Formats: sequence, structure tokens, C-alpha cells
Amino acid sequence: MPDHVVLAGAGPMATAYAKVLSAMGKEFRVIGRGEASAAAFAEKTGIVPTTGGLETYLKNNPPPVHAIVAVGVEALAATAEALLDAGCKHILVEKPGGLNSRQITGLARKAAASEADVVLGYNRRFHAATIAAERIIAEDGGVQSFNFEFTEWSHKITPISKGPGVKEHWFLANSSHVVDLAYFLGGKPGKISCYTKVGSIPWHPAAAVYAGAGVSENDALFSYRANWQSAGRWQLEVLTAKRRLLFCPLETLQEQLTGSIEVKNVEGIDYSADENFKPGLYLQTEAFLNGDLKRFCSIHEQSSLMKILTEMANYGND
Repeated sequence: MPDHVVLAGAGPMATAYAKVLSAMGKEFRVIGRGEASAAAFAEKTGIVPTTGGLETYLKNNPPPVHAIVAVGVEALAATAEALLDAGCKHILVEKPGGLNSRQITGLARKAAASEADVVLGYNRRFHAATIAAERIIAEDGGVQSFNFEFTEWSHKITPISKGPGVKEHWFLANSSHVVDLAYFLGGKPGKISCYTKVGSIPWHPAAAVYAGAGVSENDALFSYRANWQSAGRWQLEVLTAKRRLLFCPLETLQEQLTGSIEVKNVEGIDYSADENFKPGLYLQTEAFLNGDLKRFCSIHEQSSLMKILTEMANYGND
């Protein structure tokens, strides 16, 4: 069995993974579908992908030990399932793992039946800021409360071309980055109440304004908000007995100590890996290839959260 990594996809995320794998000195093969995307990938990276699609490649080659799936959201689940059918046992799939609840739960079932490790690429779990925050939270005695915002800039998203159904599921396809990070640090919801308002965004008819609150499994109170028709940005605040930790932007960490109004940068964080590569991607890829999966969101964890995520997004029985 070959020891190289298969990288499925030739778009921007695949380009970011290729930069990491090259820096690591890993042998890998890039599998694309069309000639145009392959040519653009080769121009950016100097690496010429194999075209024709992953299915064709797997028919003519043994399954890889490790595979990274960085195709469009609409094709994530099907691509990962093709790798499982071929016998690949270690798969890193870009977030959120599928287009909707049906695809994600289906992939989880196939991964279980195949006795394979399928984990998701929520790279913000691997930010230097996130790792530093975990250490501080532990030293402070845990999270007492947290709040987050996942406002999307609809005026920026409207002209973007995406695969079928992706923009209609943009909360899951994109906003779940913030949601995942919040629940990773503060704990998954034990109780939650969700509220939405339908807006005038044609490509996301489910909702445009969001609010909610609950109690995490770690007994931390939390709340969230987003308004895709107004101003705002992604951010997360985590509060302990000793300080408020602020991720805004999510790649950096600030703190406000109890009894002070001063907000300052947390000192001593080495951001070099996040500055030289797409933030979080180097440590995420390294952990995946080393089999250190404890930090990842598995496809099974994601599947178990789909009821909550679909309720937050107002996706109904999608």
C-alpha cells in the first residue's frame, strides 16, 4: 500500500493544504477533476494535479493510507464515501463534512461500518490563539460563560459562485466555523433555545437574523447572535472567574482581567505557523498525519450535533 497522501481537490483549500504538505516534505498526489482548475492549481503551486476525478484515480491505484478531501462542500460527503469504499481508513474532510444533515449522518454511518477514522477540518481548533486559550481556561478553573457572533457579510457572498445548494446552507458551510470553535472551548449544548427571522437574502431563505442561548454540557451559560442583513463580524468571548478572553478576529487572542477595563493582547503566543500558512492548517495537518485525532471534530461528533445545528440555522428536516 502506498505511503503517499492523496489530496482530493484543486481549489483554494487544496492549494493551502499543498503548501503545508510541501513544507513538511510529504509525498502527496493531487487529484482534480477539470483541466481549468488543475491548470490554475499548477500555476499557484508548481504541482500538476492528476485530472479525471478521484473515482477514476481509485479505480487504477491502491487506496492511500491518508487522504485529505478539499473539494467543494456539495461534493465532500460523496468524495469521502468513495475513499471509504476503496478502503482508505484515515480521511480528513474539510468542514462541515457534507451539505446537509442527510449527507453528514450518512457519511458517519459509512465510516463506522468501514471502521475508518473520518475527521473534519475545523482548522480554528488548531489556531495558536485557541491552544493558548485552552491553557488559560484550565488554569482559571474552567469556562463560566461564553458568547459568540457569526454574522456573515451577505453583500460579499451574493456575487460568489458556489456549487448547488452551498449558499442555501451557508450557516453550515461557513458559519459553523465559529459555532464549532465556541462549543469546542465552552462545551457542546446541553440545553438550547434558538430563534430566527427570515430576511430578504434570496440565496439563504432559511433565515437572516439569529439569536439564542443555552447551557453547555460543561455547565457554562452561553448566548449567540448574528444578523446577515446588518453590520457585524465573527467573534467569540469566553469568560472565566479571572478574565474575559476575546477572539476578534478569531485568529488572535486578547484578554480583560477581572476588575479592569483594559483589553490587551495575551502575551507569549507564537503565531508563526498561523502567519506562514493558512491559520491552524499546519498543526491540523500534522496532527492528522501523526494519528493524533483527539483535537478533531469527528464525523460522528458532527452527526450527533446536526439536530442542534439545523435548529440554529432553521433548516427544518433538511
